[in-house]
Amino acid sequence: MAAAEVFPLVKIGGLADASASLSRALHEMGLDVRVVLPGYRQVIKALPAARSAGDVRGIAAPGTSRILEAVLPDSHVPVYVIDLPSLFDRDGSAYQDTAGRDWPDNAQRFGAYCRAIEGICLGTAGLDWTPEAVHCNDWHTGLVPALLSLHAPRPPSVFTIHNLAYQGNFPQGAFRALRLPDALWTPGGIEFHGMMSFIKGGLAYADFLTTVSPTHAVEITGPGLGFGLDGLLRFRRGALSGILNGVDYRTWDPRKDPHIARGFWTHRLDGKESCKLALQAQAGLREDAAAIVLALIARFTYQKGVDLVLAILGDLLAEPDLQLVVLGAGDTGLKAAMHAAAHAHPGRVAAHVSHDEALAHRIVAGADMLLMPSRYEPCGLTQLYALRYGTVPVVHRTGGLADTIVDVTDRTVADQTATGFQFARAEPGQLLDTVRRAARLRRHDPGLWRRIMRTGMRRDFSWAASAARYAELYAQLLPLRQL
Repeated sequence: MAAAEVFPLVKIGGLADASASLSRALHEMGLDVRVVLPGYRQVIKALPAARSAGDVRGIAAPGTSRILEAVLPDSHVPVYVIDLPSLFDRDGSAYQDTAGRDWPDNAQRFGAYCRAIEGICLGTAGLDWTPEAVHCNDWHTGLVPALLSLHAPRPPSVFTIHNLAYQGNFPQGAFRALRLPDALWTPGGIEFHGMMSFIKGGLAYADFLTTVSPTHAVEITGPGLGFGLDGLLRFRRGALSGILNGVDYRTWDPRKDPHIARGFWTHRLDGKESCKLALQAQAGLREDAAAIVLALIARFTYQKGVDLVLAILGDLLAEPDLQLVVLGAGDTGLKAAMHAAAHAHPGRVAAHVSHDEALAHRIVAGADMLLMPSRYEPCGLTQLYALRYGTVPVVHRTGGLADTIVDVTDRTVADQTATGFQFARAEPGQLLDTVRRAARLRRHDPGLWRRIMRTGMRRDFSWAASAARYAELYAQLLPLRQL
């Protein structure tokens, strides 16, 4: 399982949760799954018992290089860490420096990471284990299927698209610096409009392609959400499927969550009110159990529709019982706008511009509604967390949000399947109308609102079903190993 983020060792977004949880679920099914990730400074510090297990060969990187072996925390899943201090032992995040700028040598960094995975797959890394298949995730691992295509025999590969907008595109000079074979520099290979594209390596060469929801698997074959790669994805449609992400309910369980003020479940929802009051106190919102607390937990990007929330904030606050709590980081302009909104509306708006896992749990537990106005959302995990905590999602009907949230309609109320509210177009007016529709129901029919909460809490999005789908996919791959 190759991923540039793995929770709890390193997390920027949902990739970290998905890679860790899927690996654990596969391990529990009896598969010998091993995770491989870059040796960022924070990863090395988090694994003090890691031992040297192999080496990294044929990589143009200064200084020492080795492969460390450890165990993923709170699991029995082995972890291989590609320890290249000259490339990964730095302040900042996995992809950016402390000023929020992409590392200028990201092509070299993740190219070396992919070369190390190639060595593990081919049995040349000095380990006592080689995989029967390799599962690559997002652009950081995209060169692995391309490199493996040059070898026979080789382990077959799955490439999972978590976010097609992030492609790992670099100038042709980076291709030369990585000493990649000329055979890969073709329009059918990793060349993309004169650039080298890491993600295209995965899309063009992996044996199977997946993305993280069935609806998104259809969306990315069209020009709207194909990000220039829809033609290739249409060509490879027969190898593409959508497998919904899951939730690790050991981490996200309102009955025994150590981060929240009081546990609760469907038969004792009073604990959720305690969580709301505790959240209001911590966030600086007016403490009022009757208030309707809206939550926004997202990266501050155009994709996530944070600007749509800012556009309707004045209209929302015109309704005196609405409050908003925000948690996220990203675009500096959006961060500044959120800070300004909180300053202008004390007691009504609270903005926490950072990544705080414990606070995310408290917000999900204490809010009444979760806003997810994403312009596109391959799967989304926050709405699944919200369902389990009785926090009713308000979502744009796209990707995994369309697949996981059942809109409140006369029919779904009658058959008791409704779990949230959807709107069709990512526009401020549609978001505002949908929040108002939800708020009216919350105020005027609390019994129905609690029924919707309970329906969402009982939905099962555990990783077991998704892991079983992946296990079936791996089984289909194994005959290809003889090629």
